[in-house]
Order: sequence, then C-alpha cells, then structure tokens
Amino acid sequence: MNRLAVADPGGLIQSVDWVAVAPPLIAALAALLVLVADLFLPAARKKALGWISAAGLVGALASMLPLVRGDARSTFCLRTAAGTGACSYTADHFALAFQLLALGGALIAVLLSLHTVDEERLPGGEYWFLLLSSAAGAALLPASRDLATLIIALEVASLPAFALVALRRDGRGAEGALKFFLSSVTATAVMLLGVGFVYAVSGSIHLTAIADGLAVAPAQLKPLAAAGAVLTLVGFAFKVAVVPFHFWLPDTYTSAPLPVAGYLSVVGKAAGLAGLALVTTIAFHPYAHTWGLVLAVLAALTMTGGNVAALRQRPGTPYSAVRLLAWSSVGQAGYLIVPLAAAGYEGSPRPLGATVAYALIYGVVNLGAFGVVAVVARTSGTRLDDHRGLFARNRWSALAMAFFLLCLAGLPPGVVGLFGKVVVFRAAVDAGLGWLAVVMAVNVVIALFYYLQWTAKLFAPAPETAPAVAAGTLRTPAPLAAALALTACGAVVLSVVPQLVLQVVDGTLF
Repeated sequence: MNRLAVADPGGLIQSVDWVAVAPPLIAALAALLVLVADLFLPAARKKALGWISAAGLVGALASMLPLVRGDARSTFCLRTAAGTGACSYTADHFALAFQLLALGGALIAVLLSLHTVDEERLPGGEYWFLLLSSAAGAALLPASRDLATLIIALEVASLPAFALVALRRDGRGAEGALKFFLSSVTATAVMLLGVGFVYAVSGSIHLTAIADGLAVAPAQLKPLAAAGAVLTLVGFAFKVAVVPFHFWLPDTYTSAPLPVAGYLSVVGKAAGLAGLALVTTIAFHPYAHTWGLVLAVLAALTMTGGNVAALRQRPGTPYSAVRLLAWSSVGQAGYLIVPLAAAGYEGSPRPLGATVAYALIYGVVNLGAFGVVAVVARTSGTRLDDHRGLFARNRWSALAMAFFLLCLAGLPPGVVGLFGKVVVFRAAVDAGLGWLAVVMAVNVVIALFYYLQWTAKLFAPAPETAPAVAAGTLRTPAPLAAALALTACGAVVLSVVPQLVLQVVDGTLF
C-alpha cells in the first residue's frame, strides 16, 4: 500500500517527501555542483569533476537504501473527491529497480569516461554536467505517475544525450547527434499529439485516473482514445529502439564517444522501457489486449531485425565492434518487451518482473562489453578484427569479454544470461504467446553465431600485421579497470546466485 503525505485536507498539493525523491534529486544537484565548480577550478584540477560526478551518483544510489524496505512512498499527490490520492511520483519496487539500473549504469559510464575525457580532450565540465543531468531524468522517469512528469523526465534524459554524442571532436559526433535529435524530436511531437488525445478523452494526466476515464469513455470517443494510446507509445518505443523506430541507433552509437554509446545502450534504453511499461500496464490497461498484440508483433520484429543486422557486421568493417553491439542492443530490446506483451495478454502487471530482471542483467553485461571495447580501442581500434588475439595481449580483458558475450548469448558459464532468457521465455509461454516464444528461440540461435564468432576471435592467434602498440597504452587506466572489475564481478555473482535478480520475477512491482 502506498504511503501518502497529503498536507492539507482541502485538496491542494502535498508537502514533498524528500526521502522518496532523493535519488533523482541528488543526481540533479550533483550536476549543478559540477557545472558551478567548473567555473572556478583551474585547468589542472578539472579532473576532479569526474570524481565529484562519481561521488554524486554513489550518494544517489545510497539514498535508495531507506526506500528498499517497507511500503511504496508517494508524493506530489492530489486529493480526489473520493478521498483517494492521485500521485505524480511513487517510489515502489518497480521504480527502485529501474533507478538502480539508471544510476548504477551512469556510475559505470563515469568510470569508463574518466580517461576518455582526458585522452580525447573533451570539455570536462560540460561532459559531466550533461551525463549527470541525463541520469537524473532517467532516474525520475520510472517513479513518474502522470503523463506530464513522464514526458519531462524523458526529455531531461534525452536532451543532454544529444549534446553528449556531439562532443566527439572528429566530426562524426555532430552527424550522429543530428540524426539522433531529429528522429527524437519527431517521436516526441507524435507522442505529445497522442497525450493530447488521451487527455481529451480521459480528462486527466495521472495514469490511474486515465485508466478509469478510458474504461468509461463514450463509444464515439473510443477511436480517439485508441489513436492517442498508439501515438503516446511512439516516444517510448523510440527510446527503447523498437523496430521500426530503431534507425537512429547504429549511426548514433558509432558516432558517440564509447562511454556515451554504452550509457545510451543501457540507461537510455532503461528509461524508455520504464515509460513504456508504465503507460501500458497502468494508463492503457483497458486496452490491454490491443497493445499486448501490438507489442508482441513489435517484439518479434525487433529481435529478428536486430539479430539479422548484427550478422552483417563482417570482419574488416570500420567500427564493426560498436555497430555489432548496437544491433545486438536492438535484438535485446525485442527480448525486453516480450514480458510487456505478456502483461497485456494476461491483463496483469505480473510478467513485468521478467522485464526488470532481464534489464538488470543486460545492463551489467552490456556495459562491461563496452568497457572491453574501450580497452581495445586504446591500443588497436574498434573493428572486430582488432579483438583477434586479445587473450595474448590482455588476458583478463579477453576473459571478461568472453564472459560478457556468453552472458548475452545465454550460454554457460554465463548462467545469469541463460536464466534471464528462461524467465522471459516463460512469461511468453504462460501468457499463451507460444508463437512469440518460438520466434524468440529462433533468434537466440541466430545470435549465437555472432556472439560465438566474436568470442573465438579473442583466443585466435594475433595477425602478423598487427600494428605496433605505443608505450604506455598497454596499461589499462585505473577507472576503466575498476569499471571492468565491477561489471565482471557483478556478472559472476549473478551467475552464481541468480536469485538476487530473479527474485523480482515473482515480486510485487506495483
């Protein structure tokens, strides 16, 4: 049961529950602190801004501890005529899981970025401010319970990401950022049109009130409501990179600095996934069977399109390692929305636990994979062929990358990846989506080819024409090594004790 803290009996807005809003608030305050500190710190000390950013994210993660146990906490609530509260912010198990993913993923991205900002001469103050601002929006979104807050949080997570992509100095960043920006603005415009339709029919922007309004909407308004629901989902589908809203992703990832690409693949995707889950299972619950079928078809198209495109990343293609991870993330997005489709068929949010569990698993291993690509890029490059013979050059990075790829493929010893796919598969079967489970099984087999091909390159003999490595580049920077250690240890621990994540599958999320 939610704990409401309504301040006055007259129906005005409540006093703020600062403990509930602490995670995104601390991240936002850290962003402001970095921006102000950048004005006063001398150039020789601006490296401290990265560590201030990391400390702010650690503080935001620590502020979640008081919220883990006990009832969900809601704030910014309005008293309705019936005496119940319609709230704009709720810190429940669902929100906390995605806030952990957003803030934890941003922390790993900070560790991956500390050497990148220095070596690529990126503007440190702007970089850290944008990264923290985007993380604050991503942490706010899963706790949002009205459409206005959802859209604002989505844009706060997205707008700094455009600038982060554009910070790359070689010219490709501006091109990737422009594609990202234009496609995102179009998706947002379509979503706002849908929100207007939904508000016109339901008379509210709060998710629970929208569901009540749509359930009793007059018959002549139901087509308008259905159109509004479909258009509203477009913006969130774009962030998750669901086919056909995925076209921006490969070029954006290859154009962005590597840590930013890793950040977008996990935190950006988590933000869109959380919003998609909220609006479907709460606001559009009366149309569950309709959006359930739509999401099932989109899941099949997304996983198939992503995996087939990943097969085309052949050795020798420039930036093919990053592009392969980009297309892999599209395929993984298809797996992530399978439980959402199952929730529509069941008419219950219960299958969402599988999405949360798989998202946490995917976040850990995918950020680790981007970390190893960053290690290889310092000495060789970002092509797939640059990973050939990595075991002979950097044994621990090769072993970590092999483990991450096996987790993504769902093969032992990456047990946690296997368990993640099993719970998603079970969610589809339990909901009666046998055909979607078959499509998923076929795509898992397709993905095995390129994951295992990459894994084999790590242990193959190094080519005789391998370029000479400059002195000092063989040593992995300490923050980058720490990021790899955290993700590798996390994946190993979850493989040994997968119930740490999988227990959310049967938990109560709302």
